[in-house]
Amino acid sequence: MPWKWYTGKVVRIIKESSTTSRFWIQTEEKVDFEAGQFVTMDLPIHEKRLKRWRSYSIANAPHESLLEFCVVKLDGGLGSTFLTEEVTIGTELKFKGPSGTFTMPKKIDHDIVMVCTGTGVAPFRSMISDIIFNNKSRRKIHLIFGTRHEEGILYREELERWAENDWFTYDVTLSREENWNGYKGYVHGIYKEAYRDGKEEGVHFYLCGWSQMIDEAVVQLMTKMNVKKEYIHYELYG
Repeated sequence: MPWKWYTGKVVRIIKESSTTSRFWIQTEEKVDFEAGQFVTMDLPIHEKRLKRWRSYSIANAPHESLLEFCVVKLDGGLGSTFLTEEVTIGTELKFKGPSGTFTMPKKIDHDIVMVCTGTGVAPFRSMISDIIFNNKSRRKIHLIFGTRHEEGILYREELERWAENDWFTYDVTLSREENWNGYKGYVHGIYKEAYRDGKEEGVHFYLCGWSQMIDEAVVQLMTKMNVKKEYIHYELYG
């Protein structure tokens, strides 16, 4: 799917946590994309073009008319600071896309484990929403979500509602929350325990989030758990 330039207007903003915002963009021309893809925004943060570009996964399903993005403010991040602190209702944003091959197959004939940290949950939300809306064939999906504090559990109510279905399970682990009754620490312990002893055979792993998490997960899956390379899917972008 070739990319093109679009201009959209911000029509809704929700402060999801102290550091994370969700915002919706309306475009005159509908943006056709596959669940899991991203766009690259040209933000007014630098004179040089390439230093203005920032890529963000689309968080909504393709059938929805508005584009949703979930952005966390990074220390020293010009792009994320602009989006979370300066953008208001009515702000126009220019972006190109859609881009990326981090998408679901047309027919899902294997179990899927989605491992994410922070706003890396966004493309998975798009994928799952698309699967549900189109009633696509599917096997079991297990989403493992890691973040630091409880306030950082994005799309919590929606994920818990989906978990009422027998084909979807959902685990959260927090790395810096003392009074948390669930998993503590990082995401790696969850999938290593759940899919050890050969139980990962045929399971496909999708990874999205902090680059350090992805690097560690690829090493664990390939060298410690003997997961085939073609069963591991991820996409790194700047």
